[in-house]
Amino acid sequence: QVQLVESGGGLVQPGGSLKLSCAASGDIVSVKAMGWYRRAPGKERELVAIITSSVSTNYADSVKGRFTISRDNVKNTVYLQMNSLKPEDTAVYYCNVQGYGGSTYSFKNLWGQGTQVTVSS
Repeated sequence: QVQLVESGGGLVQPGGSLKLSCAASGDIVSVKAMGWYRRAPGKERELVAIITSSVSTNYADSVKGRFTISRDNVKNTVYLQMNSLKPEDTAVYYCNVQGYGGSTYSFKNLWGQGTQVTVSS
């Protein structure tokens, strides 16, 4: 069984910072990509940032220069450092992990439970 546990969300003032973490446990033995998505009220879920197995990264235009995605392979954890936060960053943030594992080495597409980030003065 694979689990993704997210933490680090909360309430922060505009211009402040938060760091999200997502720890993966289970039978994934080959991680292809880890990323963060978010869903704001009344909006579709959107990609925020992703880091691949080759350590390449991609960011949504709205967060470039403010957010940084990183990973710790030993802890099997992905992080999202969020700086210069704006009210429009308010959303539920979801961790996503894609890879292969299990007895049949099948493809896995996993989601965390979501963590609320609220940016308000």
